[in-house]
Amino acid sequence: MTDASVRAARRPGEQVLTALGLGAPALDPSDASPHTFPGGGRWRTEIPSCEGPEALAVVLKESSLLDVPIHRISQGSGVWMLTDAEITEMVEATAERDIELCLFTGPRGTWDIGGSTRTDSRGAGPRTRGHDAVAGCVEDAVRATELGVKCLLVADEGVLWTLHRAREAGIIPADTTLKVSALIGPVNPASYAVYERLGADSVNVPSDLTLDHLTEIRRVSGAPMDMYIEAPDDLGGYVRMYEVAELIRRGAPLYLKFGLSKAPGIYPYGHHMRDVTLATARERVRRGRLALDLLARHGADAEMAPLGSRMPGSLQRFDTCS
Repeated sequence: MTDASVRAARRPGEQVLTALGLGAPALDPSDASPHTFPGGGRWRTEIPSCEGPEALAVVLKESSLLDVPIHRISQGSGVWMLTDAEITEMVEATAERDIELCLFTGPRGTWDIGGSTRTDSRGAGPRTRGHDAVAGCVEDAVRATELGVKCLLVADEGVLWTLHRAREAGIIPADTTLKVSALIGPVNPASYAVYERLGADSVNVPSDLTLDHLTEIRRVSGAPMDMYIEAPDDLGGYVRMYEVAELIRRGAPLYLKFGLSKAPGIYPYGHHMRDVTLATARERVRRGRLALDLLARHGADAEMAPLGSRMPGSLQRFDTCS
């Protein structure tokens, strides 16, 4: 624990602005989330868009160099874009560091032949179109878990419910965690609670939710939340580093996701995207260091969940037998 973490937390610029008569109103304790991760801690970290073993190696090396603690590493292109050997290499490398590896499942509407996703309304967006696409997601889930992957990323409510039922039935391991993608992230407390009940173990909310929105969600659900502290451009390009302490206070238990704005999209990844993928992987870790430095500077870096922790705790579910 750093010296800063044992001091009382302060808000950015608080002392100077107060001295100038511009101090902010006192924080309202009722806004704070009452929830934590099981085993203690209010925040974990995630490095997203780690698209294969080579990018993973860059992330692990850079995290050691910059002393960035990592709880989870996620990939966005999908299980089907990796060979068995590549998945196995990633599983082994993350297991050695006790980091959770999360891989995206199957086809999605934005890559499908359906034209509605390319209209101004975006149609059904990334959701899974048709029975065969659901089957592809299930195939990916079974294959990935057989190779040792313990976390699956989904972008469709039906796929989420199907994989949760498969988990309950013992078709995939009971300790598999299911993560809802930012591509379909809920924007109100009612929908957040539905995702939890459909089987989500962590839910990625859009990065443009207000602090009050997070408080509203926490009044109905304690399911872990994922949030891009810096969002990719296709998710808005928001940079919210100075808000990290308040995001934790309102949204805990919270995964701090270190994305990257002003960077080209890399999904679906292939070796033709190698240079930019490795460069952006390295920079995501650096962005993590910057955010963690701000937390420490403001005395708000306490209450990180223990490294190696990954389970979500007790959550509310719909009855799979009904």
